[in-house]
Amino acid sequence: MVSASTKRHPIVVANWKMHGDLAGLSTLAAAIRDKTAGLPAEVVICPPFPYLIPIAAILDETILLGAQDVHFEGPGAHTGDVAAAMLADLGCRYAIVGHSERRTHHGETDEVVRRKAAALIESGVRPIVCVGETLEQRERGQTEVVLERQLRGSLTELTADAGRFVIAYEPVWAIGTGRTATQEQAQQAHAFLRECLGSIESTDVAARARIQYGGSVKPDNATDLLSCPDIDGGLIGGASLDAESFAAIVRAGADC
Repeated sequence: MVSASTKRHPIVVANWKMHGDLAGLSTLAAAIRDKTAGLPAEVVICPPFPYLIPIAAILDETILLGAQDVHFEGPGAHTGDVAAAMLADLGCRYAIVGHSERRTHHGETDEVVRRKAAALIESGVRPIVCVGETLEQRERGQTEVVLERQLRGSLTELTADAGRFVIAYEPVWAIGTGRTATQEQAQQAHAFLRECLGSIESTDVAARARIQYGGSVKPDNATDLLSCPDIDGGLIGGASLDAESFAAIVRAGADC
C-alpha cells in the first residue's frame, strides 16, 4: 500500500484548448495572474500554440507557462508540428500529452504518448500525462485495466524522478459533459494509479508523484474533489476560461 499522506504541492492547470483570441486571452491571463497571486499552489496556463509568446509576456513568476501538445521528434521536417526543444526555448515548463481528445481524434497510442513524454523530459519540460477510461469501459468494469495499460505504456522507464512529470486522471465521460466523477470514484482511481505507479517504479516515487483530476471541475465541486488524499490538483478546461471560476478552483486546491 502506497501512503497518500506525503505532502505534495498542489498543481492546477488551465487548458484553454482551441478557445479565444489574443485580446480576450490576454485579458484572461492578466486576471488569473492577479486573482491567484499569493496562493500556495502551482498554477500553469496552457494557451493555444499561436498565443504562447504573448501570454508568456503577461505572466509573472507566480504562474508557469505550459503547452497543450508536442511532437516526439526533434527539430526537423515535420510540417505543422512543434518540438520539445522549441517549447523549452519559449520558457514552457509543462506540456500536456495524451489528452483524451488527442487519443480519440488524432489516434495517439500509449507509445506515442510515451515518446512525447520522453522528448519533453529530455528537453527539461515536465509532461502532464493524461490517462482515463470511457463510459463504456467504466460500465464494463474495465477502469483499472485501462488505467494500468495507459500508465505503463505511457510512463515506463520515465518515472525515476517523481518531480519530472505529473499524471492527470481524466475520465473521458466527464470531459466537457458537465458530468463529474463522484468524490469516491475520483479517489479510487487516483489511489489505484498511485499503487500502479509504485509497482512500475517504487513506493517512494509513487508517494511523491502528483496526480491531478480533470473532468468538469467547477468551483462548486472543487473542494470535494481536491480534498481527496490522492488528488493533487486539477487539469481544468471550461472553467479555466473564466478568471473568477479558475481562481476559486486554485483556492480550493491550495486550501486542501
